[in-house]
Amino acid sequence: MMFTDRNEAAYLLANKLEKYENFDAVILAIPRGGVPMGFIISESLNLPLEIVLSKKIGHPYHKEYAIGAVTLKSRVLSDAATGISAEYIEAETKRIRELLQKRYEEYYGNKKPLQLKDKILIIIDDGIATGNTILSTIKMLHDEKPKKIVVAIPVAPPNTIIKLKNSPFVDEMICLLTPNNFQAVGQFYKNFDQVDDTKVKQLLKKANTRFNND
Repeated sequence: MMFTDRNEAAYLLANKLEKYENFDAVILAIPRGGVPMGFIISESLNLPLEIVLSKKIGHPYHKEYAIGAVTLKSRVLSDAATGISAEYIEAETKRIRELLQKRYEEYYGNKKPLQLKDKILIIIDDGIATGNTILSTIKMLHDEKPKKIVVAIPVAPPNTIIKLKNSPFVDEMICLLTPNNFQAVGQFYKNFDQVDDTKVKQLLKKANTRFNND
């Protein structure tokens, strides 16, 4: 099975999530690819749309290897951070926060983030490979004390789904496709165009206006 594009995948996920329509829930999209999907799902279910901004902390000698992750409000470190200097971790956290703050302002201007406490959080992305970054993000979202965390994605390899289902912070997991021959998210879409910042900003603005006018 293949998805035509992110729109088709989003409508299929919206069908699976229809029990949350008009609920006290928030769609949390992971930029950039998750945002067009989050927009469609938020419209279908009449729910507000927010983005989750997080970034991994890279190992000092292997930047691609994550030792933790940072959001604007919190940080989580994995076992891989053992033995790495606190100075490096603090400096990286500060640098990443500044980048995330800049990105948030680019996307939202001076709009305050939604309160997530006691809400049902529905995390949307266009697919997940290893799941390591999203697991760090979920742990940080759990610290906001939501009512429930739902992860809804079109595609991920089976071992990643097991990892997410085993997380004590994931209450519900929806995945449409779990292929064994997974190499990259894009291989399961006929059209997998890049999503740029301009598109993200347009969709967030549109979602915000629609919700505030309801």
